[in-house]
Amino acid sequence: MWTIMIRFLLNNKLIQTAEPPGMLLLDFIRYGEFLTGTKIGCREGDCGACTVLVGEMEERMVYRSVTSCLTALGNVHQKHIVTIEGLNGEGLNFLQRVIGEEGGTQCGFCTPGFIVSMAGFCLSDKALTQANALAAVDGNICRCTGYKSIERALARVVEFLGEKDGEDVDPVGFAIKNGIVPAWFAEIPARLAAMRLQPNGVSQPRQGLRFLGGGTDLYVQQHEALVEAELNFMAMKEDLKGIFAVDGSCVIGGAATISDMIGSAVIRRAFPHFDEYARLISSTPIRNIATVAGNFVNASPIGDLSIFFLALDARLTLSDGVRRRELPLRKFYTGYKLLDKEPDEYIEKISFDLPGRDMLFHFEKVSKRTNLDIASVNTAILVRMSEGRIVEAALAAGGVGPVPVWLEGASSVMIGRMPDAELVEDVVERAQTEISPISDARGTETYKRLLLGQLIKAHFLTLFPELPVEEVMDI
Repeated sequence: MWTIMIRFLLNNKLIQTAEPPGMLLLDFIRYGEFLTGTKIGCREGDCGACTVLVGEMEERMVYRSVTSCLTALGNVHQKHIVTIEGLNGEGLNFLQRVIGEEGGTQCGFCTPGFIVSMAGFCLSDKALTQANALAAVDGNICRCTGYKSIERALARVVEFLGEKDGEDVDPVGFAIKNGIVPAWFAEIPARLAAMRLQPNGVSQPRQGLRFLGGGTDLYVQQHEALVEAELNFMAMKEDLKGIFAVDGSCVIGGAATISDMIGSAVIRRAFPHFDEYARLISSTPIRNIATVAGNFVNASPIGDLSIFFLALDARLTLSDGVRRRELPLRKFYTGYKLLDKEPDEYIEKISFDLPGRDMLFHFEKVSKRTNLDIASVNTAILVRMSEGRIVEAALAAGGVGPVPVWLEGASSVMIGRMPDAELVEDVVERAQTEISPISDARGTETYKRLLLGQLIKAHFLTLFPELPVEEVMDI
């Protein structure tokens, strides 16, 4: 019999439940524990009304905001969950007070989510800038358009937190001392450690289960089916976490999240502009739980990370728990939503050669909204230069066919050429012969073809700023 006993801390309370591990955290919080401050909004991870914090012990306690409407109970096993109720003290805490004083409550429906996200910023080690404060709430939508008042509240938060700037102060300790979170937060690390010493309570057979990463795609598509499904949680596999540099390659575990990439020194050295690219990929709460491998397996024709890693010629290590095999990502997609993967296989790791100093990389995306939206068209490029000429090239694009596509012909056009307007024109023309976009809600076929051409020009103008802008754009 397949069994699982989920244990976690919900605010200051120990939870032990035999509810289906595929049950959504949002439903457990509201209907099981009757904590109704966590609101039901879109149920697709878009609005942020259901935001909670997930805390786990790393080198210290780390808290991340997540959308509870897309988070399975199995993914919070042995962690600390904080709802808006868990931030309450005897009176209004600092965040609640500044939101009220600046008029940021409006109708109030979105307010708990905003305050939880703000608390996540206060508990992080992010640089104390207004830009980072705003980024912390990029997954929260205010339907009353009260953003300016919320921005003013965030400015006060940044100013307040500035009192610890430059000091080696534990963010959780500072938050406790200054009334941002209750004093019992100090006991959480010891309580989580004690929980881990208990029998795990988890028994999962190796075969016959559905694999679940962050669930940010699957729960939108198949919510009802997943609640009662027997699931194999990738987040429980410690050996699938981490990002490492090994012999000139970067190795990313199959359970690594987008936020893990953002925080990785290996990724940041290889891609100095990765923060800019990451801001185009969903929102902070989604990035905190969405896995790289999950983005690949979802097989969306516009998967942002699929396009990113196609340009890097990434390699996948697939495993069924016994046997392993390696497969280029470029051969992983065999048709619309079809993969070269057996049902019992999962992505154990992703690897690619780290770009050298002679290599240039760039990622572009166009969507209806700048943030928290899927692409109309996205594209990535990698080129290696030698004596002013392109000696290696890879161009990938999404939204222009049934699968994420490596544009082999357009890539080959660049080899041996100097970057100039004529080359850009040739690459754009060749790319048009390799794509087959369709008209849909994200744009017409003609529009998507135009977008790809414009984004290819943007690649070249970004990587080679000496190119004549008007000449390139007139192509």
